[in-house]
Amino acid sequence: MSKKKQILFPKHKEVLKQMGENIKLARKRRKLTQEQVAERADIVRSTLYLIETGNPSVTIGAYFNVLRVLGLQDDFLKLAADDEFGRKLQDLDLI
Repeated sequence: MSKKKQILFPKHKEVLKQMGENIKLARKRRKLTQEQVAERADIVRSTLYLIETGNPSVTIGAYFNVLRVLGLQDDFLKLAADDEFGRKLQDLDLI
């Protein structure tokens, strides 16, 4: 089975790039090397590099494990937590 390549618009690539940069900064603030984080997250260093550059081909599990190593796993709970648009749609149905 071949892996389907994810296609992203440039503005969405920029979001991933910024997330990767945030992860990299969090690692550096903790004075951890790429090798240390990769080993603790059970990934290879090249995968951590891809995460820190915001590469969309990396699995969400790898992103999660890196955040876990950095103590930021609760950030995953913030994803889609404030669904303002969805609530507006729901409210329209209630009327």
